[in-house]
This record gives sequence, structure tokens and C-alpha cells, in this order.
Amino acid sequence: MNPQAHRVDTLAEWLRLPARAQAGLVEPLPALIAARALPAAQEAALVYTLRVLETLGADSATLSAAAAYLALPAEVIPAGVPATLIEGLHEAEKVWSIYGERGARTGSEGLRRLLLAIVRDLRVVLILLARQLVRLRDFKTLPPDDQRRLAELTADIHAPLANRLGIWQLKWELEDLIFRILQPETYHRLAAQLAEKRVDRERYIEETMTALREALDGSGVRAEVSGRPKHIFSIWKKMQKKKLAFDDLYDLRALRVLVDDLGACYTALGIVHNLWPPITSEFDDYIANPKPNGYRSLHTVVLGLQGKAIEVQIRTVEMHRQAELGVAAHWRYKEGGAGDSEFERKIAWMRQLLETSREDEGDEPLLAGLSTELVEDRVYALTPQGKVIDLPQGATVLDFAYQVHTEVGHRCRGAKVNGRIVPLNHRIASGDRVEILTGKVSEPRRDWLVAGSGFLASPRSREKVRGWFNRMDFARNVQAGRELLEKDLKRTGQHQLDLAQVLPKLRLAKLDDLYVAVALGDVSSGQVARALHEVTRAASEVPHDPSLTGLGGALAKPPKPAKGFLIEGVGNLLVQLARCCQPVAGDPIAGYLTRGRGVSVHRRNCPSLRSLAARAPERILPVEWGRETGQSYSVDVLVRAWDRKWLLKDLTTVIGSSNVHILGVTTRVDEGSGRAEIRLTLKVADFEQLGQLLAKIEAVPAVLEARRTQ
Repeated sequence: MNPQAHRVDTLAEWLRLPARAQAGLVEPLPALIAARALPAAQEAALVYTLRVLETLGADSATLSAAAAYLALPAEVIPAGVPATLIEGLHEAEKVWSIYGERGARTGSEGLRRLLLAIVRDLRVVLILLARQLVRLRDFKTLPPDDQRRLAELTADIHAPLANRLGIWQLKWELEDLIFRILQPETYHRLAAQLAEKRVDRERYIEETMTALREALDGSGVRAEVSGRPKHIFSIWKKMQKKKLAFDDLYDLRALRVLVDDLGACYTALGIVHNLWPPITSEFDDYIANPKPNGYRSLHTVVLGLQGKAIEVQIRTVEMHRQAELGVAAHWRYKEGGAGDSEFERKIAWMRQLLETSREDEGDEPLLAGLSTELVEDRVYALTPQGKVIDLPQGATVLDFAYQVHTEVGHRCRGAKVNGRIVPLNHRIASGDRVEILTGKVSEPRRDWLVAGSGFLASPRSREKVRGWFNRMDFARNVQAGRELLEKDLKRTGQHQLDLAQVLPKLRLAKLDDLYVAVALGDVSSGQVARALHEVTRAASEVPHDPSLTGLGGALAKPPKPAKGFLIEGVGNLLVQLARCCQPVAGDPIAGYLTRGRGVSVHRRNCPSLRSLAARAPERILPVEWGRETGQSYSVDVLVRAWDRKWLLKDLTTVIGSSNVHILGVTTRVDEGSGRAEIRLTLKVADFEQLGQLLAKIEAVPAVLEARRTQ
């Protein structure tokens, strides 16, 4: 791209160019920009940015977003400009500010990942690259220190992005300008060496092109043959990599051959090799083995006329377009871009780039990623110092703490996200700035290992917590596991059941082994609760509690119904849940035959049921839940907490996110002690959902206890 070609300095001149008949700015952008009477330098920079975008095939929406962002304040941007592009450009400004805060060129790979993570529309990246190229072209107007800062930013962020996205049309010029600013003496020395022999080199290339065209025409291969421009930075990089002197470089002389189809590529390769002997060690087939950024071409070096080495690149016209434009060649510039499988593949590939941790790792990690469209989403968050932390999707602030450092995780007591205090199970979004609040001693909590609590999403973080507890002595683990299990089972009303009966089901020899397994997170409280439920449910087929032995004890068991309740030996009875104990699906239950109101279903350990059984044992009926009840159940929950602002709001948020409905709320605050007592009536699907919800409620800051009431 020659910045002086078709020089146009004003927006009015640009709009009059013939290309405007196909794509321009949405109305009323031209009039709004003209009315602002921008300074000449700013308007010229705007126009050159638009021209760069045109070379990338940008549509009206992209051109309009670039023009509006660069020329207008946010409050006057017209409705026709895509909001997603403007928002993406504002998000990108956060990355530049982070880079400026750090004052060092470390961790720029993380900033590139963050940029691609927060910018969901790729057209934003194209605008950023075009804008930076125009800034670099005008570097001579800046003071030396500003020139260097501009070049370093471009070297750290923009040039690698252009390379990874395969937009070599921008990459080469960005790298040459960076090289010219950061190493001016080396740049000018190489430029002078190129200029000295330019006439001889151009004459040689012209003679070689003529010979190759004649050979291709004689074989019936339609092709376009041209000299390939060589960029100064790539020359210097090759000299450094291969430790060669300038005169030893063979690819200062290079040709490019463009053909119509894939078959013609290999036909042309054969013609070149028949015409001149190849240097076999310098042959690369990037068609059979594309580069990670999608680049495809045949590269060969031959001993051409006069025995001089010359590089020849062979590709189709479409491959050349993709090599120059990269991802931009596949972008259809429509919102979302759905329905184009090739486009979707390129987007999946771009997301895969986020997984590359270092520029110098080579192509192998990404080549494997090209064979699949299944790309794991990642989250990129920031420390207060601006360091980017890479986390799996769904990661919490506690995962963030463990990713920063294991000891930070162990000492984590709270967190702030974007300046606001959040619970430890708060999920992070890309671009969030996270501050971890730590205590003086390492003291992880055992409920961090409970899956239902939602504290840790990363297996790596969970393993660090398990490792900490694993180093504790056996007796402490037994005690901790017992306390944790009793606490969780008490929430669901199962704390009075015999735990020994679940040991065979969990393949454990003794209760101490169960407590240790719970303490280390190998077995969750939820697994124990489910096992208890299954064991007690099986046992309830033949009632073993003498106080609950009644009419149906010796009757044959009919087939289990699809839903509702099974009342042994009796059919077509009205069934209702007892209000005194509010059983939910999964609780061990029994029925009491009332007078005129059918069967009242109670939890088996309900004190009211035992009192009724003592007075009229013949009215007790064995009852079971159906396979799928297909209904929800009302249950009362008591929450005790220290009173604070937003307590009730945080509780209702947790309940709503668990897909549980609130039927009623009553609150009472003791002003003297500062404690709040909140009674909730909830509608849950089963006791497992209830148990997970109670664990989440107890994780809310300031909550002391959350349990089910009788």
C-alpha cells in the first residue's frame, strides 16, 4: 500500500471517488463530520484510515463506525452506525490504557488475548489495525519519545495481531515502520544496500519473469507472474535468524505466480523445476500443510538465470487474496455472520489463537487446533496492576486468586470486581479488574471443594485446595469431614440417619474413611445425601419403624407409578403434603389416613407423625415418591445472618439464579446484636436442589446459618 497513491486529504474529496458509488458512509455521517470542521491533519488521518479499510474490503458499516468513532463525540453518533462496533472500539481503549499504566513491554501476549476476548466483532480489530498504520505513517510529526512509544505499542499489540490474523498486507508495512523507528541506523543501512543494486536486480527479475511466462504459456497454464516485493524488516530478520550477510541472501530476488486453481499450482511447480534446478532444502508446501493463520502457498528456491538463486511462490488468486487479507477475506461484514461455514471455521480458528501462550512456541500447538471447530472459551481478567490472568469459562474470583498464586488462593478472604465487593463464587467476565483481599494465614475452607457451592470452576484450583487439606493429619481430616457432613445433612433434615448404611454403596470400609473422603473433596455431601436417600427409600418398602407399622405393611407392592405418590394397597385416595414438616421429593416419607381429607404425607422423622402414630397406628400407610413427580414443593427455610446493606438483595439473587421460586419472606432484625433472621418459603423440585441452594446461601457474605425448618 503506497500512502501517496491517489492522495486524498479531505472527506469531501474521498466521497467523490468512484468507489463511493458502491460503499460509503451511512447518512447523515458526512454532513455531521463536515459540520464539525475538523483540523486538516485530523481529517487527513480519518480519510487515510478509511482508505486502508477499503483495501481490506470493508463495508459501509465498518467505514461508518471508523468515521464516527474518529470524528464525532459519542452523544452525536447517528443510529445507523452499528453500536457493537462503537462499543468494541471503546472497550479496546481499556487495553491501551492498561498498556500505558504498566510502562513496560512485558505480558503483551496477555493484552492481545484480552483484546480479542472483549472485542466480539472482528471488524473492530480491522479498524484498530488501520488506524494504527496511519498513525505510524505519520510518525515524523511526533517527538522522538512519542515515536518510540508508538512503535513499541504497535510491536507489542498490532503487528502480532495482523500476523496472527493473516493480514499480511498490513503486517509488512507495520513491521517496516516499527523497524525504521526503533532501529533507524540498521534500517537505513539495509535500505541503502537494496537501493545500490536495485537496477541490476530489477533487470534480472524482468528477464526471469519473461522466461517463466514463456514456459507457462507453452504448457497451456494461464498464470500471472510478477516480482514479489521484499520488506526490509523481513530481510533483517532472516539475516539474524540464519546468520547471513546481506549478499548471501537468495530471496532478495523473488517471483510470485498466481494461477486459477489448485491443480495448476502443482503443474506450475513442475514447470519451474523443469526450467531451473531446485534447492530441495528450501521447498515448502503450505497448501498441503497450511500455516496456523490459514496461509497457503507453494514456496521453492531454484538456481535461475546465471545460476543465481531466486525464490518462487505459487498460489491461486483466492489463496493470494486470503494471504493478503487473512481473516478479513472471510468476513462478510454482516452482523453475526451466521450461515457461512467457512466463515465460522475462521472465527473458530481465531478464538483458538487465544490459547497460544507465547509467540515463540512455533506452529505445532495451533496446527492441531485447525483440525477441529470445537474451541474452549476462555476468560481474561486483570489484576489491579494490569496483568492479564487466563481462566476457563465460568471461573470465579477464587479461581482467579489461585491462578495468581497458590498462596494467594489459600489466604483469600474476599474480592472486589471493578471496585465492588463480591462473594467468592462470583463468576468473572473478560475485562473485569479483580482485586483479591487476603488474610494473614493460609486457611482454605473445606466447602470450597463442594461442587454445589460454586466456589471453584477450575480443576487446577480444586486440586490445590485438596492438596492443602491432604497435608493435614488424619485426625483433623476426620473431624473436619464429620463436621462438614453433619452440617450439610442437617440442612436437608438427614442428620439423624445412620451413615454406616451408605458405606457399601460408596465402597468405603468405615465411617472415618467417609469423613476423610468428604474432607478432601473425594466424596461430596450431596453424594452422601443421595446415597442415604436411596438406602432409606429401599428400606421403606418394608417399614422397619415399629411406631409407623400400619395397614399396608404386609400387602403386595404394586408397580411404581410414573408420577405422584404410591400408597401401598390403596388406590384413588386424595393425597396432600403435611404442612408441619413440608416433605419434598426424595425425603423418606409415610402417610397418615385422615378423616375426610385423604392421606396426609409426612417426613418419616416428623414429630407430628410420630404423635399421630402413637394415638392411631392403624392409620399409618407406607408411601413412596413416584419415579418423576413432575411438580415442585413448598419448603420453609431459616437464614440467620449479620445485618448489612443489600443482604436481602444478595439472598434473592442467589435463590433466583438457582431456579427456585420464592413464595414468601419474613424478616426480623435484633437491633441490639445486629443479627437478622429471615424466614423464606421456597418452591423447590427436590431435596437435592434444596441442599445445593442452602450451601450457596451460606456462602453469601455475612450469612451465619441456612437450614430447613420443621
